[in-house]
Amino acid sequence: MAVTENTLILETTQGPVTIEMRPDLAPNHVARIKELVREGFYDGIVFHRVIEGFMAQTGCPHGTGTGGSGQKLKAEFNKEPHVRGTASMARAANPDSADSQFFICFDDARFLDRQYTVWGAVTEGMENVDKIKRGEPVQDPDKIVKARMAIDDAA
Repeated sequence: MAVTENTLILETTQGPVTIEMRPDLAPNHVARIKELVREGFYDGIVFHRVIEGFMAQTGCPHGTGTGGSGQKLKAEFNKEPHVRGTASMARAANPDSADSQFFICFDDARFLDRQYTVWGAVTEGMENVDKIKRGEPVQDPDKIVKARMAIDDAA
């Protein structure tokens, strides 16, 4: 897999996870996630909601699913399916309430299609996503140790 300016690397407690971000699908979400990554926002944040056969969710600074960065994003729903490895934004009931929280699908979750903003897909390390501890809330949760843009390392 070629490394691009849209390659996100999550160093998790279970190992590295590489996500290829898709600005062609969700340009504003990708831009915001890049900003948060470069600010160190995701460093140390836990996977607070992890449901077997469904998804692993992260991005809440409180570790509870109740917080974000404070900047709501307008929905960028698209035709990309929610399948194994899909990275998509979490949100509240309001479609335009996505902020910093996102999830990675363990399996097909096509019932979410066109209702949540897909912004990328895992290209390497899905076996590490599979190892993330399950729970709602998760006891002794896994976390993102460090999030970084791959291209920043090459610069």
